[in-house]
Amino acid sequence: MTDNTHPKNNCINLSLWKNIATQRTDSVGSTLFNIGVFSSMNRLNGLGLNILSSMTGKDANGVQVAGLSNMVGGSMRGVQVAGITNINGNNLTGLSVAGLVSITGNHARGVIASGLANISGDHTRGIFISGLLNVSGEGASGMLFSGLANVAGGSFKGLSGAGLLNVVGKNLAGMQLSALANITAEEVTGVQISGLGNVVGGTLRGLQIGTANMATRAKGVQIGLFNYYKESLDGFQLGLVNANPQTKVQLMLFGGNATKLNAGARFKNRLFYTILGGGTHYLDFDDKFSASLFYRAGLELPLCKQLFVSGDLGYQHIETFKNKDYGIPARLYALQARVNLEYHLTERLGVFLTGGYGGSRYYNKGVTYDKGAIVEGGVVLLKW
Repeated sequence: MTDNTHPKNNCINLSLWKNIATQRTDSVGSTLFNIGVFSSMNRLNGLGLNILSSMTGKDANGVQVAGLSNMVGGSMRGVQVAGITNINGNNLTGLSVAGLVSITGNHARGVIASGLANISGDHTRGIFISGLLNVSGEGASGMLFSGLANVAGGSFKGLSGAGLLNVVGKNLAGMQLSALANITAEEVTGVQISGLGNVVGGTLRGLQIGTANMATRAKGVQIGLFNYYKESLDGFQLGLVNANPQTKVQLMLFGGNATKLNAGARFKNRLFYTILGGGTHYLDFDDKFSASLFYRAGLELPLCKQLFVSGDLGYQHIETFKNKDYGIPARLYALQARVNLEYHLTERLGVFLTGGYGGSRYYNKGVTYDKGAIVEGGVVLLKW
């Protein structure tokens, strides 16, 4: 009979159930080859094959394959494959594949793939792939791919791609890609791309692309429908609405021959501005109610202290409502160009005159409905 208590002992472990095995579980030796239904051993230095589960009290070096779960109390170096879960109390180095969940208490290095979630401690390195969720602690790096979300509790270096959400608790150096949102609590050095929003709690040094982009400080580029940063470190914004410390939000009230009564909000930076607004009665007052929404972007230059000249290009969506019953298109769009002359009467009030040209067209066919000169005039509330 072999002495299983010797530290250098290696043996073969054949088991049918937890309490039936050729190696005692309190042995300080190690197992070279294990095959069974449900096995429990001290150390594994070789191959373990189990129909249900494999439990190793200390370290495992080699290959563990189980129908349900593999559990290692210490560190695992090698390959783990389980139908449901792989659990390692300390470190993992190698390949871990689980049907549902992989859990590593401390460091994980290698490739980890699970159907549901991967959870690891600090200083994760490698490639993590999960159906729903990847969670890591401080100092993670590598590539994270998940169907739902990636969450790094500390800083992260590398590529993080998720079906919905990426979250980094500290700094990001690399790239975040998501369908919904990317959130980094402190600094970003790299790229954030999302379908809805990107948020940086500290400094952005790189690129944000999304419907809405927000950062506390920006030394990079924001591209989206709405862009905002609180403090400028030489940032650049390209979008429908751009807001930063230099942005002035001004209310415009005006009338004209294109849409008779209009109101808009102008987001004005040092030179460039955008205007969002709406108007009523694209058709004549004699007709039934019609309305429009418009967006304009342009450049303004001072002629003297209180006099300014500007030019912009605009897009207008037009709804004619019940007028469609009288042969008028239900909706149209218009492309317009304007030149504006603005005079500031006080610090709070200005007046302006506009001249331009535009044409409205059908959405469903390349035909012009109406075109002609644009004449408008109104007031702008510079501070309100």
